[in-house]
Amino acid sequence: MSYASDGMIDLSGNGDGSRAGTATQIVHRRLRAEIVSLKRLPGEVVSEKEIAAESGLSRTPVREALLRLAEEQLIDIVPKSGTRVSRIPVASLLEAQVARTALEQVNVRAAASRVQGSEIANMRALLMYQRERTEAGDSDQFHAADEALHRAIAVAGGYPGIWKIIEQVKLQVDRYRRLTLPQINRMERVLVEHGEIVDALADRDADRAVAAMTHHLEGLSAEDLRPIRDLNPDYFIGDINDVYEKWGDGNTASQAEDRPA
Repeated sequence: MSYASDGMIDLSGNGDGSRAGTATQIVHRRLRAEIVSLKRLPGEVVSEKEIAAESGLSRTPVREALLRLAEEQLIDIVPKSGTRVSRIPVASLLEAQVARTALEQVNVRAAASRVQGSEIANMRALLMYQRERTEAGDSDQFHAADEALHRAIAVAGGYPGIWKIIEQVKLQVDRYRRLTLPQINRMERVLVEHGEIVDALADRDADRAVAAMTHHLEGLSAEDLRPIRDLNPDYFIGDINDVYEKWGDGNTASQAEDRPA
């Protein structure tokens, strides 16, 4: 399932259905997807030599791709100790979610005033695809459709560039979110929340759309983080008690729209 850069369904994650690019870009894109999807787990060793052999490339583009991933804090390169997938930093998760929520609120408010019927139809097709993936227990493609829906909202609002910023802001959050998908009824709950957002957009009700988006993004708070961290202690780094001290006053998502300018 793939669509063009106008926001129609595209589950590739690129927005244009293209897998083109330099060798470095291709390796970087592939490794980043594997890390974010948890196919490469936090703390796992990353071998430059093995990746080069698997890709049929010299080690130079692989090394350049790894340096980009290190800049994104997705891998740790330690001289004489090797390269590993970075652990998820609890200190930055909630701050990233505040930033993401504020940007998503801008997108969905703009989309409510600009969205076209064909774009609503596309969003509803994505909801149907998510429902099918939920029934199949396919969390990978469910997540891909989730990304496509949020990207389609940004495009409908006229801010595809904001989606690019969101993608970068939420890299660590995405790794955390993948740990939450196996929770009982988690995908079903997300599907309902997505439906509420799309219904509000179809009615061109900006306030309702923003409220629905904010509610949808409220799934990451200090209280929500602890049980996930406790189930997967080796995947995280940082003192969660510090996070509680900073963010323990409640959910971070709702702070974005309510905070005075």
